[in-house]
Amino acid sequence: MTLPKITFSTEQETDFYKVLRSRVNNYFKEKQISRHANANMVFKTIFMLALYLVPFGFILFAELSNPVHYFMWVLMGFGMSGIGLSVMHDANHGAYSKNEKVNKFIGKVIYFIGGSDVNWRIQHNVLHHTYTNVADMDEDIESISFLLRFSPHTKRYKIHRFQFIYAWFFYSLMTILWSSTKDFKQALRYKSKDLIKTQNLTFTKHLVSIIITKLCYYGLFIVTPLVLSNAPWYLIISGLITMHLICGLVLAAIFQPAHVVPTSDYPQPDSTGNVDADWAISQLYNTTNFAPKHPIFTWYVGGLNYQVEHHLFPNICHVHYPNISKIVKQTALEYNLPYHSYKNFTSALRAHTKMLYNLGKYDDAPAIH
Repeated sequence: MTLPKITFSTEQETDFYKVLRSRVNNYFKEKQISRHANANMVFKTIFMLALYLVPFGFILFAELSNPVHYFMWVLMGFGMSGIGLSVMHDANHGAYSKNEKVNKFIGKVIYFIGGSDVNWRIQHNVLHHTYTNVADMDEDIESISFLLRFSPHTKRYKIHRFQFIYAWFFYSLMTILWSSTKDFKQALRYKSKDLIKTQNLTFTKHLVSIIITKLCYYGLFIVTPLVLSNAPWYLIISGLITMHLICGLVLAAIFQPAHVVPTSDYPQPDSTGNVDADWAISQLYNTTNFAPKHPIFTWYVGGLNYQVEHHLFPNICHVHYPNISKIVKQTALEYNLPYHSYKNFTSALRAHTKMLYNLGKYDDAPAIH
């Protein structure tokens, strides 16, 4: 089974994206700055890695009371989230550096949080960014279980009426599944869809890489603490699980309100595989910003509260998103196009929860109810 051929319509194409790209390019030219990482980004990289690895060093080598030992795992959960949001995300988009070797090297930091850079690029770069909110194509709106429904184009079950309550539990399991079974399932699925070759890799090499990196990950973060730390085994295991639960919740809380909200229109291909929408304009309809005036929050989440800018310019380092957002918003308004943005993070979470509720109660959500 190969990936279905999906194309976006050019009949509705306007000059919007052409004009926008020209204006953004001029911004970097006039400012005489690179669209890649700057000193702020380098500092952030060091900070996030330290937030993850320094507490782990204390776990391994320091004499800690049980509460302090557990707190180190909590800190690691936020460090793990920060690495995923602010470091490996840019690198695997090719946005961290103009040197592709640097991007690939930094992108492999995902191994330290239990994932596969190859699978991530296929799921996120190839499928999610190309086919945002298109059912059966965008894996970011495919649920890990029939218990969750993220698209009006998937079947609704009675249990979905309560998903706005229990979804958060499943969100917390995200990186636990990611670091255990998900990568293997994805590898097999991407092999059947002939997607692994997009990463210039054979299935065998990909599978061997996953096995080796998983063994190294669990060897480092389970076996090593059990051998070197004086903490009881149950505290180590519960700490590791807590770290993953925190990371899963943080990642879901940032990514889900960007697309699964009432303003999204969920484009669908016709029988010939054509989506009746211009790609760039579809990104505006299916992506939402939030908390744009909260710089500390923006710094921690890797600028991913500026999802509109990220989806239109994924190859630009996120440290530039607050500035280019002014250009994007102005251009969208000039072309009478939507520019969705929630004032704060709380509003975004409420909107996502409302969307989960609508998807659970109505077949045709996100129609206004």
